[in-house]
Formats: sequence, C-alpha cells, structure tokens
Amino acid sequence: MLIDHRTYTVRPGTMPQQLKLYEEYGLAAQKCHLGEPLAYLIAESGELNTYVHSGHKDAADREARRAAMQADPEWQVFMRKGAEAGNLIKQVNKLMTPAAFAPIKR
Repeated sequence: MLIDHRTYTVRPGTMPQQLKLYEEYGLAAQKCHLGEPLAYLIAESGELNTYVHSGHKDAADREARRAAMQADPEWQVFMRKGAEAGNLIKQVNKLMTPAAFAPIKR
C-alpha cells in the first residue's frame, strides 16, 4: 500500500468553510475515483488549521486514479470553488509505505 499523506493548511477561521466546501463539492468525486478515504483528520494540537487525508494501492494505481479524478467535471467544480474561496494556504504531500510489522487493513 502507498499512503499519499497530504497535509493542507488553511487560513485561520476557515476550516469549517473548507470542510463544508469539500463535503458538498469534492467528496463524491474523490470517493468515485480514489475510493473511501483511509482517514480524514483535523489537527487539534501542533500545527493548527491543518487537515490530512491519504491512501492508494501503489504508485501506478495512485497515478491512474488521480488522472481520472482531475478529468472529472465534478472535481473541476470543486477545484474552481476552492480557488474562489481562497482558504488554502499550503499543501504538503508525502508518499509513504506502512512498515511490514504494522500493515494497514482496509
């Protein structure tokens, strides 16, 4: 399994707006192409105003699924609305694999 660990930083005070925007316009398209999220986590301590999500079978699977999602008109609406809202400050991606002694069970 390849974990696409994505951390998004939003402007302070915009987390509820960003999550609502994603839930209304992005979640269905993302589930369609990437499947159920492995996790969707909101920081309660440390670097605040951040949220994380992740998960793929392998690098080829990730590439094919993300390309299909980027071409989806529904996803493009979410991306446009997200850009218009201007909540996102930063995105950091880390491709990670689970240690053999701690596999992730789906």
